[in-house]
Amino acid sequence: MAKPPHEPDPALARLILALRSQGVTDPAVLNAIETTPREAFTPDLFKERAFEDSALPIACGQTISQPYIVGLMTQALKIDRRDRVLEIGTGSGYQTTILSKLSRLVYTVERYRTLLRDAEALFKTLGLTNVITKFGDGGKGWPEQAPFDRIMVTAAAPGEPKALLSQLKPSGILVAPIGKGPVQSLRRYVGDGEGGFEVEALTDVRFVPLLDGVAKEL
Repeated sequence: MAKPPHEPDPALARLILALRSQGVTDPAVLNAIETTPREAFTPDLFKERAFEDSALPIACGQTISQPYIVGLMTQALKIDRRDRVLEIGTGSGYQTTILSKLSRLVYTVERYRTLLRDAEALFKTLGLTNVITKFGDGGKGWPEQAPFDRIMVTAAAPGEPKALLSQLKPSGILVAPIGKGPVQSLRRYVGDGEGGFEVEALTDVRFVPLLDGVAKEL
């Protein structure tokens, strides 16, 4: 029997409670996660696991991030409704959609044409009008549209992402996993307004590496 309209999904409710218990407490971030249908971004084989607090595989050997990490990174950005946000690594488009609900504009760069095409179709289906996409090398950012108020990197940079930091406003915030190994440090860079940054290590994470160039796909 189908659930009556507007009845909350128990799995989604459990996920939101789990995120709260882990420290994701910003009401706007939680609402964005709650109102974004993660199952729409999840491959058919894994749709029943869409509300699990775990990363799941998607096409091109990539993943849709664990909701806790999505919530933590989004909360760490401290996004304002007027902000222009650059996202490096569109992936499934799930994180992009959440960012779009919190900011004025999201510029998102993806190196896999297949992933970008599928994400763009979902953005259209969801009626998102404040997402601008680009097929390209995420490590280079989007200098033509810089500077940005916020930057989120959803792949692990081997070291300090200087090219991306140069595209941040003087008092902007960048959140990125940093490190070459299987476990990286999730770091937040906060501009001091004078060209420098305060750097804070948030937690250990596991992300796919940030690779140069665009992917060659069959």
